[in-house]
Amino acid sequence: MNPAETYILNQPEPYKSILLQLQAIVEAVAPNAELLYKWRIPFYYCNGIPLCFLNQSKNYVDLAFWHFDQIDEFTDYFVDANRKSIRSLRYKSVEDINDEVVVYVLKKQLEININPFTLILKPKRSKG
Repeated sequence: MNPAETYILNQPEPYKSILLQLQAIVEAVAPNAELLYKWRIPFYYCNGIPLCFLNQSKNYVDLAFWHFDQIDEFTDYFVDANRKSIRSLRYKSVEDINDEVVVYVLKKQLEININPFTLILKPKRSKG
């Protein structure tokens, strides 16, 4: 089994159900996305570019994204948690998940299609 799937299935309720619901939405919107296990959490990559990641922490689940500055709608749903380059949709129950918001944000991320790490990380200097 994929370590990212193991991460999801090993979470206690209600977090496991939240993660499974978000997984279903992500995979419906981006059927070619690849679920990988990076930095000890599930990441979705599309065409080699990070799309989003899932993280269960404390008493909630975050569905986190980059490029929030290019999101025009539903911005009041985002949590910044004092992070500079990432915003999250945060859920404490399956009932909290608004499919319309998640689908919109995922589609916008797919449109943007820019690797956020190239924007965050400084280029390496060439030796010469």
